[in-house]
Amino acid sequence: MTGELPNFIRCGRALCGDLAQAERREWWLANGLGGYAAGTVAGTLTRRYHGLLIAPVRPPLGRWLVFAKADATLVDGEREIPLFSNRWAGSVVHPPGHVHIESFRLEGRMPVWRFAVGDLVLEQRIWLEPGANTTYVAWRRVSASADHDLCLRVRLLVNGRDHHSRTQMSDFQPVIEASDPTQRRIQVPDFTLRLWAVGGVIVDGVGWFENFDLPIEHERGLAHRDHHLSVGEAVLTLRPGVWTGVVASLHEAAALDMNAAQQRFLDRDAELLAQTEARVPEFVGAPDWVRQLVLAADSFLFARPLPDLPDGESVIAGYPWFGDWGRDTMIALPGLTLATGRSAIARRILLTFARFADRGLLPNLFPSGDESLAYNTVDAALWFIEAWRAYLEASADTETLAEAFPVLQEIIAWHVAGTRYGIGMDPNDGLLRAGEPGTQLTWMDAKVGDWVVTPRQGKPVEINALWYNALCSVAGLARRLGQSPAFYTDLAAQTRQGFRRFIKLDGDGLFDVLDGPDGDDARIRPNQLFAVSLPHSPLDPAVQQAVVRVCGRELLTSYGLRSLAPRHAEFQPYYRGAVRERDGGYHQGPVWAWLLGHYAVAHYRVQGDAAAAQAWLEPIRDHLLDAGLGTVSEIFDGAPPHHPRGAPAQAWSVACVLDAWQRLERLRTQPPASTC
Repeated sequence: MTGELPNFIRCGRALCGDLAQAERREWWLANGLGGYAAGTVAGTLTRRYHGLLIAPVRPPLGRWLVFAKADATLVDGEREIPLFSNRWAGSVVHPPGHVHIESFRLEGRMPVWRFAVGDLVLEQRIWLEPGANTTYVAWRRVSASADHDLCLRVRLLVNGRDHHSRTQMSDFQPVIEASDPTQRRIQVPDFTLRLWAVGGVIVDGVGWFENFDLPIEHERGLAHRDHHLSVGEAVLTLRPGVWTGVVASLHEAAALDMNAAQQRFLDRDAELLAQTEARVPEFVGAPDWVRQLVLAADSFLFARPLPDLPDGESVIAGYPWFGDWGRDTMIALPGLTLATGRSAIARRILLTFARFADRGLLPNLFPSGDESLAYNTVDAALWFIEAWRAYLEASADTETLAEAFPVLQEIIAWHVAGTRYGIGMDPNDGLLRAGEPGTQLTWMDAKVGDWVVTPRQGKPVEINALWYNALCSVAGLARRLGQSPAFYTDLAAQTRQGFRRFIKLDGDGLFDVLDGPDGDDARIRPNQLFAVSLPHSPLDPAVQQAVVRVCGRELLTSYGLRSLAPRHAEFQPYYRGAVRERDGGYHQGPVWAWLLGHYAVAHYRVQGDAAAAQAWLEPIRDHLLDAGLGTVSEIFDGAPPHHPRGAPAQAWSVACVLDAWQRLERLRTQPPASTC
């Protein structure tokens, strides 16, 4: 059925009742405003970022935890049965309510729990109102064997801190007001949180619950104790088939019809899938995991209004700790929007970022507050050009291209003349050089204090693959506008000739960096792959084959490509430890999922078999059942079994797999062109 929601992500008692397994599986929801909700299947908090409403209190991305937990206890006469679990200091887990979870599943993106205690069966659901800072937590009684109503007591835990921080109890002293027994207002200078009990009342009971233990923060070498304020309990009546629960919102009013609110959420997901299938034929009959990725892609899109562009949009690079990054946004844009038939959103994102182009560069990230924009990236502007090329291919929107084309021309002009951070074209070989001591400019951008872990100063291979692709793309766009492409084609010819310097004479792929402070860097990294996967390649077919061969042999794993071949002394097989250890190994071995899509496309380019290339993407289905459920992690350990690490939901990880699948599906299913 068109628009039918994927329903394959589920686990039963064997996983739900095993705390370690239930905690490593997380659900993530987003509201389109930059806000989100997240937690574990077990119901425990394991990150500082877990909570039922993390909202942009200081828009667009000053996100605060405002509603932490809703801990439910089932009351049946004299029996009290906790349906929640908490971790406390000293590795204490109490109560162990997760043992009552019979099953967990995602219905589309909506997390659904089924609790079973003997013949008493309950269902719980959580969802966010799209386009609003409003959370719903709902329960209904499934079995009707009891001959009387049941009661649910739900402890309401709130907070008021930046989602990156830990709670300082003395800093959170809200005014709590009750306009009637079903409502509470929790007011602090920065926001007002409103709580409603639907199908019951709220009973006062204010007090701090201290020393929640956060094991993932402990694993990351960060502060791992947190505290939350109880503002009382919602006392709800459970009747068979009737939804009851709690609504939390930063708005003055919220819709309290649980059935209608839930249906709006589910209908939106179904409509998103139906629109994708209607606009992009490749998605009709697509596998369940691909349709799940279509929904996951939507979770990274959010509103970023500007004074002259009120409908501006952008991309959350990853949940929970990323904002919108220039590089990540442009890499992810084709998969998040164009592959799914949402070119209007792509247009708004491109126009939003065009406002911030400066001296030929795009911002590395949009900062919070009044900080100035940071332009320390050499590749964001080049990916921006590739995003425009992809947008025109999908939309044929030459009117918008004409509006933005001067920005693209300026990017090329500044790169030829030279701009910030030593970024500029070497007139001797047409290649781009970049970098200054103490800066990190490419996507391999880890920095610890003054230590740039992978500096890559000189002429990085992927930057020059992007440069050649950008020159060819701008030439093509100039033709679309009736302008002369000669300037760009001449530069591209020079760059193509200069790019031959990257080719290793032993046939083992490409150098990673040329003309660095210590000479040429021969380490085997995945950056060379872009010289094959991008639409315009500067390489002859034989060299393309060599690149794909060495990347497949040395770097390919089930979930992506290693950032460094294991043969090198700097290779780090596991991504773990405190901040310095983790950042020091970030690009020295971990597997990056976003590279898997590029490998699949490159494999097709050299082999010509779309089905075989597409098959490299299929292990991602298994990953959707682990870590961030229904989405794709940022990185994985470089050594088997490739445990998921980093952010559990990453935009370019989802986008590049989705984009590659759609492109390869089109190649796989379209009939070959006839020849005369």
